[in-house]
Amino acid sequence: MSDKEIKEEIRLNGIGASPGICIGKAYLVDKEGVDVVEKYFIDKQNLDNELKRFKTAVKQAVNDLKKIIENIPKEVRNHTGIIETHVALLKDRKIYDKTIETIKNERVNAEWALKKVVTGIKVMFESINDPYLKERSNDINYVSNRIMKILMGSEEVNIAKIDKRVVLVAKDLSPADTSQIQLDKIMGFITDRGGRASHTGIIARTLEIPAVLGLGNATKIINNDDTVIIDGSTGIVIVNPSEQTLNEYKEIETREEEHKAHLSFESCFKAETIDGFRLPVMGNIELPEEVASVLNHGGDGIGLYRTEFQYLTRNDFPTEEELFDNYKKVVESIAPKPVTIRTLDINGDKAVASSNGMDEPNPALGLRAIRYCLERPEIFITQLKAILRAAAFGNVRILFPMISSIDEIHETKKYLNEAADLLEKEQKAYNKNIPFGIMIEVPSTVIMADVMADEADFFSIGTNDLIQYTLAIDRVNMGVAHLYHPLHPAILRMIKHVAYIGNKKGIKVSVCGEMAGDPLNVPVLLGLGIDELSMNPQSIPAVKNMIRSLKMEDLKQFTKEILIRTTTGEVIKIVEASFGNLIG
Repeated sequence: MSDKEIKEEIRLNGIGASPGICIGKAYLVDKEGVDVVEKYFIDKQNLDNELKRFKTAVKQAVNDLKKIIENIPKEVRNHTGIIETHVALLKDRKIYDKTIETIKNERVNAEWALKKVVTGIKVMFESINDPYLKERSNDINYVSNRIMKILMGSEEVNIAKIDKRVVLVAKDLSPADTSQIQLDKIMGFITDRGGRASHTGIIARTLEIPAVLGLGNATKIINNDDTVIIDGSTGIVIVNPSEQTLNEYKEIETREEEHKAHLSFESCFKAETIDGFRLPVMGNIELPEEVASVLNHGGDGIGLYRTEFQYLTRNDFPTEEELFDNYKKVVESIAPKPVTIRTLDINGDKAVASSNGMDEPNPALGLRAIRYCLERPEIFITQLKAILRAAAFGNVRILFPMISSIDEIHETKKYLNEAADLLEKEQKAYNKNIPFGIMIEVPSTVIMADVMADEADFFSIGTNDLIQYTLAIDRVNMGVAHLYHPLHPAILRMIKHVAYIGNKKGIKVSVCGEMAGDPLNVPVLLGLGIDELSMNPQSIPAVKNMIRSLKMEDLKQFTKEILIRTTTGEVIKIVEASFGNLIG
């Protein structure tokens, strides 16, 4: 009996990090890993040699990454900033100095000292709820693994030298690994670790190749040259598919490629309904390098620029100049289209290494976002100055997260004025006359929307947090995650109320949460009166296509129908029956 006959079809479920279907032969990389690290003690006379061994390994790791940056393919050249960040992390005091200190004080080998230090750092990230922030601990993993492999004599995988058409299978892939992918060789990839918010996932979406991450044990199940199907939209991986499954997915792959080509061709067209209603469709970004993806997918601007990345995995806070350089790069890259810059939205003592706040048992309800900024005005004003300076170079809107009271708006405006006054005294170019927006993501803000509208130039509904706080559901808790749904009647009524207030008060209302990126939700949001949508760049073409298939006149009756429904299931049923056929 042949191997093909005895191999059974296996289905694995992971996290769909980059949509699309691909079918190919598995190519396993980095199977041995560096998980097992032995501890041994160093004699006093050999301590200097051990320190030198560690420093030499770090130096080699830096040089290796610099070579990768020099040879990075043009498709991901915009992501060199991620790898440059990893170069900086290799010499970060939390890793470099602390490891040297551990070798000296405990007289242990460099591998053990490095592992101990990195384990300690990772604890800091464990209680963070936000998936994007949680994924930043992977940056520490990537740089420490690179040093560890050099110390242990393990060979680093050279993905750029793979010379056949394959599907990559790995425990994990760093941004440096992923950036070496040659599109004519690598069809897609799957990993045991990682999530959608990881930089590896971001690069996969930039390359537009299917990727499923966080499978847990794929490297133990899949063998080299096994036939593998990746469905990056659903997070399903099929190993050794049957002939029937293979044929089914080949048909799906063909249909998706045709649909993608159609959407890509039309992505530059306006998002306008059949009866002439125009809706701006924007992109959400975390890094300056993602601007190109927004433009390539036909985005009308940036509806949400998350600014947390520059604050993470470092011992100090970024300077005004560092922030300004990044914001200016984004603003100039997409001008004259608008850029909505959201101020710092993190829990300080968890995500910012240099903050010395106390542990919070429930950070989602604690000192985060605008609350943290108002408690630390020196940090807040530095960011506000950088944003106002960047606004002199393009079309900028400023957005404040997690506003829950009118007092917070008044205090925020006070610091915005103070930042402008300081820039005036310093004789730096800036633009204070930019739209002032608040995020609607706390129920109290929905209830007080009529008062808030008198203080703001626009509203941006962050559906991710609004759903979480309204329904009392932690969406990363698998016990209750199934209850988290954007089409819950309570959420629809809240969105309707905010849109009504916005229209009455003459201010625009956008949606920038994940709800906006699903084409099936678009008729709902238009019918509820939303003026603008913002989403991950890859979702833009499909959403614009849906808008062009709709008539605002038809949505009036449809909206009445869904607003009288009392269960999520009823709403979903009506939405799918009415518009499911419009999704390719």
